[in-house]
Amino acid sequence: MSDTANSGLKQSFQLKSASVSLTALELYYFDEEEFETNLRDKISQAPGFFKDIPLIISLEKYEGLDSELDFFKIIGSCRRHSIHVIGVRAANDDQRRLARGASLALLPGGSHRDQAATAPAPAHDAPISEHTAEPIEPAVVPSEPAPAKVVNQTVRSGQQVYAPEGDLIILAPVQAGAEVLAAGNIHVYGPLRGRALAGIHGAESARVFCQSLEAELVSIAGHYKISEDLQENGWKSAVQIQLRDDLLVVTPLDKA
Repeated sequence: MSDTANSGLKQSFQLKSASVSLTALELYYFDEEEFETNLRDKISQAPGFFKDIPLIISLEKYEGLDSELDFFKIIGSCRRHSIHVIGVRAANDDQRRLARGASLALLPGGSHRDQAATAPAPAHDAPISEHTAEPIEPAVVPSEPAPAKVVNQTVRSGQQVYAPEGDLIILAPVQAGAEVLAAGNIHVYGPLRGRALAGIHGAESARVFCQSLEAELVSIAGHYKISEDLQENGWKSAVQIQLRDDLLVVTPLDKA
């Protein structure tokens, strides 16, 4: 037994909950060559954004054959581009078996469709008694909104600022190479030149506001646009960015 074990120190580790920003690859079907080509094209649009990111494979809209799924080839393609596949979401029994075989974590689905599919159906044929008690509506206790995180200093290149629960308010510029993330909205009272990721836990109502849009990348609930796309509308002006029908829409603040 080591001296450390007898020294009265605490145990070697603790398990704690952690909020981590994850990117989901929504797979519709799998063809190895086409997958590699499409992945390379996506990465070329924003290489810095994809480097060393954790990725989950979402099968909620998968329409291909389960026999065509090869997680080892998917993992290999992603690793060649420094992307790390860590799990699979919303898979059926066969897909879960394949994921376990590839040593991938299994994550629950997050869509309302999945929740509705597992909800018990009402018993319409049950006889109704005249003495049946009326259901009691549960009391709704309003919860306090998560406090916004406020940053007064410039967010410099290489820095990351993260608001895991509420909005993020930055009263200074966000420089190129910096990254700001929030569960809610992001407000930048200055030029936004780095990357801004709002609604990182899936809040599609989240928005990004800035005094001058010069961003490398803007993302809301996993939907993103890179600099080349953002320059088509509202570039270097005060704008808000929101998600409509799975597309990011840029609107000048004076017309919002």
